[in-house]
Amino acid sequence: MTNITNLAETLFHAHNIQKPLSKEDISKDISIVDAYEVQHQLTEMKTLRNQDKLAGYKISLTSEETQRLFDSTTPLYGALTQSSVSNGTIKLDDMLSPLIEVELMFIANEELSTADSHESILQKMSVAPGLEIPDSRFTDWFPKTSMGQVIADSAVAGKITVGESVNGLTYEQLGSINAKLTLNGEPLAEGPATEVLGNPVHAVAWLVKELAKSGRTIEKGMIISAGTFILPKKLEKGTYRVKFDKVGEVSLNVF
Repeated sequence: MTNITNLAETLFHAHNIQKPLSKEDISKDISIVDAYEVQHQLTEMKTLRNQDKLAGYKISLTSEETQRLFDSTTPLYGALTQSSVSNGTIKLDDMLSPLIEVELMFIANEELSTADSHESILQKMSVAPGLEIPDSRFTDWFPKTSMGQVIADSAVAGKITVGESVNGLTYEQLGSINAKLTLNGEPLAEGPATEVLGNPVHAVAWLVKELAKSGRTIEKGMIISAGTFILPKKLEKGTYRVKFDKVGEVSLNVF
């Protein structure tokens, strides 16, 4: 029988001391149900013991390619706490094994419910350019961990950087966005919004329904990192800049 609290304590300790775990510390065969329960307890520990309150959620495995890497047919989600929100500067040595992803950030202006349509989700949320820095408590993790291990580890939540938000995007506009990522001014990667379940708002709608299964909601003020436009790249020192059609751009300095 899986001891949920012990596993959450293990991840919490690794998070606090910034020391990686072995993949054997949490079984690769942990069930999805147990993994989410570990994640939820881990988030409560961060909130209560570290005074690091829940700031939102991140959605992963939103493309067929990333789902195949983890032998999945669905996305997964993880919790973002306040310390996850970067001011646009990250010290590489403070991370364990970070990657970088290009993601739109959805900011809730009011609470969402399972009754919301794609259109009402867009009416209730602002959209901002963003970069996500996934970072695992496991060594040599991508893509060598199981889906359950990733979920338990808050979907490898690391840092996010959020730019200035915009309002009023339509479903069609959102689905036609392209993003271009540069490192020190040189092109690094680009990708379309369609990589995120066909349209990033689909990912947010999926999250609303998944959270409801455990009595959770997207509350006013929460940030949702909706899924990457590109395959993750290894984070390096330098200045990253991503520009999204119709939304704007944001930069991240890694030193």
